Amino acid sequence: MQADEDIGKIAQAVPLLVSKSLELFLQDLCDRTYEITLQRGAKTVSASHLKQCVHRYNVFDFLREIVNKVPDMGGSDAATGEERNGGRRRKAHEGDENESDEDEVKRARM
Repeated sequence: MQADEDIGKIAQAVPLLVSKSLELFLQDLCDRTYEITLQRGAKTVSASHLKQCVHRYNVFDFLREIVNKVPDMGGSDAATGEERNGGRRRKAHEGDENESDEDEVKRARM
């Protein structure tokens, strides 16, 4: 901030206050976005969740113009891995025929 000629002199506490304010703002934005992610049944926070958060809460109105540039992703965020793969399972390789059912269940969960 002090490198900018337009700002001039600033008190020592200002950078600390700006830093803490930014930290609290981002914490609030992330917490609210995380709540939306959980409500939608997703495991990963995505740009569409952040976009929905900005549109849902008035406190983030100043970000609406920016998030409107983010494309809407199609499909459900709650889709599991099997739904995304069309429910297909991988083919067994030679030598895999002797595997126990337990090993197959473990692989299916991954």
